Amino acid sequence: MIDSHAHVSTPRFAEDRADVLARAWAAGLEAIVDVGCDLASSEVAAAFAATDPRLFAAVGVHPHEARTWSPEVRAGLVALAARPRVVAIGEVGLDFHYDHSPRDDQRRAFREQLALADELGLPVVLHVREAYDEALDLLAARAPARRGVAHCFTGTRAQALGFVALGFCVSFSGVVTFKNAAEIQEAARAVPEDHLLVETDCPYMAPMPHRGKRCEPAFVADTLRGLAALRGTPLPDLARATAANARRALGF
Repeated sequence: MIDSHAHVSTPRFAEDRADVLARAWAAGLEAIVDVGCDLASSEVAAAFAATDPRLFAAVGVHPHEARTWSPEVRAGLVALAARPRVVAIGEVGLDFHYDHSPRDDQRRAFREQLALADELGLPVVLHVREAYDEALDLLAARAPARRGVAHCFTGTRAQALGFVALGFCVSFSGVVTFKNAAEIQEAARAVPEDHLLVETDCPYMAPMPHRGKRCEPAFVADTLRGLAALRGTPLPDLARATAANARRALGF
């Protein structure tokens, strides 16, 4: 199993990070991708990935932080992207639910980080919320298109297949196991197996039966179990497929 999107390097795990990682490896994970949200957290994620060959990092500016985008931040990401086991630019995108940064700032930072990923030959890890159609339009306008991941997908079946048509993998978090997630579950059934990923997005959105607790990478097994049941696929087969997809999509 691979947790394709986590935030283990953040302060939420400061007191027991070693134990969290030990539980992840004991649960059968072979890799964790730790993801930055701004320049500072991207630096921490890259440094964290350097501590274990099973850890990888993505570096980028989250749409919540898009107002901070600048040439200096771009230069910092370029330097971080050259570090060992930094495998993607992310998480980047559009979040029109919270609008913590003005939408025009979000669009500018998104476009410029897509261009940066193309320049560096790296995939992108996407954060999109209540902006799927616009994000799909922006991605479709890119040239050349590169691989990437639509992380923590919460859109419709048609939107999920839109990412697949652009060559992206679609990643599902613990939300797909919630009883009120019928639309997300429909999307999860529709994504072709060779474009499907799983993640925790820890410390957020723990899957059933851990809902309400701090999420951690070991819980990706519960998300996989829920997805396997939804899709009628044997759990070991889906674990192997999603791990292979993560390695291919993120290039490690």
